[in-house]
Amino acid sequence: MKLFALVLLTLATLGLSACANTLDGAGRDIENAGQAIQKTF
Repeated sequence: MKLFALVLLTLATLGLSACANTLDGAGRDIENAGQAIQKTF
């Protein structure tokens, strides 16, 4: 049971670390879009 929990925790950690890069890129895209809208008005 402990081994299963350890494997599950490891997979969750790897999954979240992969999402961090995606969210960081999305955050930059949203910021750039907001700046473009501000320049327009």
